[in-house]
Amino acid sequence: MKFLRIAADELISMFIDDGSLALWSVVLIAIVTAAVLWLGFPGLWGGVLLVLGCVAILAASVMRAVRR
Repeated sequence: MKFLRIAADELISMFIDDGSLALWSVVLIAIVTAAVLWLGFPGLWGGVLLVLGCVAILAASVMRAVRR
């Protein structure tokens, strides 16, 4: 039972450990969605923006973790 508890805690901490990472990811998805749907960006450019944005958000998160 203890193993399952530890595994569940690790799984939850993967998603909740850095709240700003999740928040910025949701903001990025909302911005790219709006750009594709309302501004008429091509879907391919939306995908490129998502990839580049996710890489930038992840890099910023890693840099914050290194500073701690």
